[in-house]
Amino acid sequence: MNIFSLFTLCGGIAFFLYGMTVMSSRLEKLAGGRLEQMLRKMTDNPFKSLLLGAGITIAIQSSSAMTVMLVGLVNSGIMQLGQTVGVIMGSNVGTTLTAWILSLSGIDSESLWLQLLKPENFAPVIALAGVIMRTASSDGRRRSAGSIMVGFALLMTGMEMMKEAVSPLADMPEFTSILTAFTNPFLGVIVGAIFTGIIQSSAASVGILQALSMTGGITYGMALPIIMGQNIGTCVTALLSSIGVNRNARRVSVIHISFNLIGTAVCLAAFYGGNLIFHYAFLEAAIDPAGVALVHSIFNIATTALLLPFSRQLERLAYLIIKEDTQESSKEIYTFVDSRLLATPSVAIAECANRTVEMARLAEDTFLRSLTLLDKFDEKVAEKVTAKEDQLDRYEDQLGTFLVQLSSKALSESDSRNISKQLHTIGDFERIGDHAVNLLSTAREIHEKDIRFSGTAEKELTVLTAALKEILRVTTKAFAENDLLLAARVEPLEQVIDGLIADIKSNHIARLQKGNCTIEMGFVLSDLLTNCERVSDHCSNIAVAQIETAQNAYQAHEYLNALKHDGSVAFREAFESYRREFAVKKETAQKG
Repeated sequence: MNIFSLFTLCGGIAFFLYGMTVMSSRLEKLAGGRLEQMLRKMTDNPFKSLLLGAGITIAIQSSSAMTVMLVGLVNSGIMQLGQTVGVIMGSNVGTTLTAWILSLSGIDSESLWLQLLKPENFAPVIALAGVIMRTASSDGRRRSAGSIMVGFALLMTGMEMMKEAVSPLADMPEFTSILTAFTNPFLGVIVGAIFTGIIQSSAASVGILQALSMTGGITYGMALPIIMGQNIGTCVTALLSSIGVNRNARRVSVIHISFNLIGTAVCLAAFYGGNLIFHYAFLEAAIDPAGVALVHSIFNIATTALLLPFSRQLERLAYLIIKEDTQESSKEIYTFVDSRLLATPSVAIAECANRTVEMARLAEDTFLRSLTLLDKFDEKVAEKVTAKEDQLDRYEDQLGTFLVQLSSKALSESDSRNISKQLHTIGDFERIGDHAVNLLSTAREIHEKDIRFSGTAEKELTVLTAALKEILRVTTKAFAENDLLLAARVEPLEQVIDGLIADIKSNHIARLQKGNCTIEMGFVLSDLLTNCERVSDHCSNIAVAQIETAQNAYQAHEYLNALKHDGSVAFREAFESYRREFAVKKETAQKG
């Protein structure tokens, strides 16, 4: 083995790790928000969590990414600690698939069909197909699929390069003498843990072990403790991700580390205890890539089967290791949207969407509370309106910042549209809160000056209030449920509210000329109507953004003109229905 073999080995490791990174990130991108939906289906049933954890890890090909995701979700208060135990166990099972794929490198047969399974034979074809899909297709999903194929080909190419680089080691006595040190199982566990901790990928370290196994110098007795150590080493990622998070999120890392440490200790003790009695003959036999994959799978499945019934105990252990701080508030502090979720953009986008829905409901509730102050002013309600408006400001600031960070990531087309919709709407939700505070000020003025509207004016304001409640209800529900048909009903109602406000202003002028109203009351009414009209406008903006995002067209002015003037039957029917429901009697001005 010479210096060029070392260069080839380093290049192989680089191709291998980069290919795995590309494949993992594009698989996650292709999965989109479905990952987040799956995680939200977590229950207290450990077996269901186990299956979902395995499925998601298989989908994104990274147990480390899975653990970081869990830490972020718990730190944001989206998942509970108990829900993560089964997922962590499942991720260890899901990561075994990679080892079986890599074991194809060890195929040694003259059969044409088996030869076709060897990476060196099919990887170039997959790479070519992937590049064609990347360059020739404009469809985001096809381009992502092409990137996955290229990543897979790079991974397999790296595996082949490593195999070629280490093949001369088979004839080196020095290499054989070094390997004899690994007959000590404790040393094997330590080396496996340290190496995996450095590269932060158990799948990659298993792949490198598989490449070394092709020299024929590694036995089952050497490989088994190394594989156990690799599972411990992968906990380094979880440990790093737990820095700067709340106590519950740190407990996720504790569960992950405890699971692997306990599993390794029990399996190591049971296996080598049995060896003292039965003297396993296969420990001296040379292991091949398929053997490494088999040992890796058996160990992870056995560990999971052993500890799955003790999920609650693992959770309690995490609480024992990271105790509650009695000097701090017992209420856990959660991060709004954890930055760790940026590692899995589709999950982060889905969580931002959930937060935006929360913001929508908060804006609706804030304005509805302010409307109640017009009839009966209550200082406690006023304080709640102000507090909720401050909360809306924080939502806009934090969501806007996080969404801008997300927009720089590699995103699917649907995820990009989702970000665009949220960026277009959070400002409108925040402005609804501002108008709620403006309305609060108007209500306080009415209360402090003891202003009384005429009976007719009060009836008109009751109709307007009912229309505003309806447009807020329809807008919020359409946004939360992504109901485009319901969103299409917002604009006709907004037009009706504009007409209703114009009629109320006209009637006020008529009453003013008749001497039935005062100038001071007119100023108050004007402020009230202006804020109501602005809220209606913001509801229209939100609905238009929702519809345009779904249609991938962002020309609001042209869309609204077409909607109002192209003779849309649905628009006219909704408009007439709302106009009949929310109508006031017009008054005539006094002739002078």
